[in-house]
Amino acid sequence: MKERDVLCFSHLRWGFVFQRPNHLMARAAKTARVFFLEEPVFDGPPDSASLSSHVSPEGVTVCVPHLAPGTSPSRGEALVRGLLDGLVRDAAIRAPWCWYYSPMMLPLGAHLQPSRIVYDCMDELSAFAGAPPELADRERALLRRAHVVFTGGHSLFEAKRPLHPNVHAFPSSVDAAHFGKGISGADPADQAQLPRPRIGFFGVIDERFDVELLRELASARPAWQFVMIGPVVKIDPAILPQAPNVHWLGARQYPELPYYLGGWDVAILPFALNEATRFISPTKTLEYLAAGKPVVSTAIRDVVQPYGTKGLVRIADRATFAGAIEAALDLPFPAGQDAVAEMLAATSWDRTWAAMRELVLSAVDPAPADRDFTRAAPLPAFAPLPALQSGPDERNYDA
Repeated sequence: MKERDVLCFSHLRWGFVFQRPNHLMARAAKTARVFFLEEPVFDGPPDSASLSSHVSPEGVTVCVPHLAPGTSPSRGEALVRGLLDGLVRDAAIRAPWCWYYSPMMLPLGAHLQPSRIVYDCMDELSAFAGAPPELADRERALLRRAHVVFTGGHSLFEAKRPLHPNVHAFPSSVDAAHFGKGISGADPADQAQLPRPRIGFFGVIDERFDVELLRELASARPAWQFVMIGPVVKIDPAILPQAPNVHWLGARQYPELPYYLGGWDVAILPFALNEATRFISPTKTLEYLAAGKPVVSTAIRDVVQPYGTKGLVRIADRATFAGAIEAALDLPFPAGQDAVAEMLAATSWDRTWAAMRELVLSAVDPAPADRDFTRAAPLPAFAPLPALQSGPDERNYDA
């Protein structure tokens, strides 16, 4: 059977951090044409609108609207819809799957008569700093129209389940073979000179990151080297702790991450406990474990269950975090490597995509009136949504 084209609407840029949308759309692209529409960039000449595109190494066509600085929201919406119309016409896209990560982009696919509407809710976007006030209304509109809803973790599943009849939890998955490369790989040059023990983190560094926890750890354990990898967004870099044993290496590409991770002694999840982290399900948990590293995390709900309760991750608060790292240095896996291997063997992005695809194919149409996109309000603004990190239903395809 010929696969439907996929139009993916994302607030996350394809080249930002390789995470959930990248993993899933890369797998969709193996059997279908996938067009990944990003939010506009405002870098064009006056009164202009254009759509640039390139094909990623994974076979995904990444499309970026370019508008003039100062373009009004209503004008911007009309221009981007026109650019999308041109793409649909030129690429002969018919009855696609419209796959949404950003509810704010809902009106852009209003007139395309998609065969399936998917909402992959990987985070509670309304809880993030800078989220537009219209986001909640836009999400409700998307929930009325979607054939199927996926969530990035079980906490989000519990929050969204009452809002739609066809919601399924797909927590973070992993490419275990990719991250296993770091176990025997060479230490990157900018990390190789650092003494041990090395305590590491990779991911987006934003309001979810507990800056004060890191500051306290670095001060209390000056012999430990803290390796921080990832882009800094939505927070002032000046607030980040600066010390001889804290090393801010910046963003690294997905193929490089296993080798940095392979050179650490303990991997950490130093997340603050706030509204922005209430529903997160960090992808890096399994990535750390796949590299054979002991993990210490704050009490993020989707880390506590299942990883903490199974003894695969040590859970600590600010007062006990240093002690948990010390314990991990002495005894990396309290529950044993076999338990880690068992979980990794049952988990992969390939399995997650296959389960999602079957659920999309089997989804039934919502009420016709709910699918009337023409009644949707105009898109409020083209302000970028927060840059984010990042599931099987209760049958647990993936965990």
